[in-house]
Amino acid sequence: MSQDKRICFLSLKSLKFLENLDGNFVESTQRPFKLVKRIGLVVKNDAPAIQKADDLEAWLKNRDIDVFRKEMFSAKPAVSGSPHAPDDLFCVLVLGGDGTFLSAVRWIGNAPIPVLGVKFGEVGFLAEISEDNLFEAVSAIIHQKPATSPRMRLRADILRDGRIIASETVLNDLVINQGALARLASIKTLLDDHYLTTYRADGLIVATPTGSTAYSLAAGGPIVHPSVPGIILTPICPFTLTIRPLIIPDSVVITIVIEKETSDVMVTFDGQSGIELYKNDMITIQKSPYPVQMIKLPGQRYFDIVKAKLRWSGGRV
Repeated sequence: MSQDKRICFLSLKSLKFLENLDGNFVESTQRPFKLVKRIGLVVKNDAPAIQKADDLEAWLKNRDIDVFRKEMFSAKPAVSGSPHAPDDLFCVLVLGGDGTFLSAVRWIGNAPIPVLGVKFGEVGFLAEISEDNLFEAVSAIIHQKPATSPRMRLRADILRDGRIIASETVLNDLVINQGALARLASIKTLLDDHYLTTYRADGLIVATPTGSTAYSLAAGGPIVHPSVPGIILTPICPFTLTIRPLIIPDSVVITIVIEKETSDVMVTFDGQSGIELYKNDMITIQKSPYPVQMIKLPGQRYFDIVKAKLRWSGGRV
């Protein structure tokens, strides 16, 4: 039995689940939690994920739980179908990788719908469980109201000539990036209207603690626990080597101005959408009042996931 499966199995013992020798489990005779009427499924365009979603949908309907299903299509970064999730969903289960999870969060929008990630991708920092634990975890969720952990999001407004041309909310990060052949960008940055510095770099990442294990980590930024109330500024290949990643309080309002005329500069939001930027364009970034409510299962610890995904070595204490 894998370590992830042992953790999940131990967390479910209080719900009277028994695992057979062949790896199957016997479900409690307890009826599902009375508020569970409808569950959302967001599914990666991947054959194993689709097959598992089919099995789960049948399993839920057999327990008189309606399923609202959305499938991802590789040609479209957003969730297909209706632009927003129905308000009556008890929770949303995401079968896929981190990209699928981020798209599902955009689909949920500002609604406080709990969401659980099920790993079907390569790394899966946003996934709480693996596919092997899916039915045990869903059984736990429908038999008692799940605990949730709020994950901070960032709200970004893009202003051009004093007018807001776009507003986006991100769970992981906002990235200002140069094209492959463009010159260094000049990114003037202010914190609460006080000048910080002008980054001369290939770009700048503004990340949440949740996003600290994404692009920011690859660019040399720190790993920050999701409960830490901070925002991470990580320059991408800065011209001045003394310019380092910076963690600031989550109460700060960040203002970014593109100072010089340049071409092929983009701002992207969670890797899901983007806008081309021009000289004097301004971006204001601040903590969103609408966090993502991520479902937490007993026995799952953040740093256990980090250690497993990053393959940290070392003996047990």
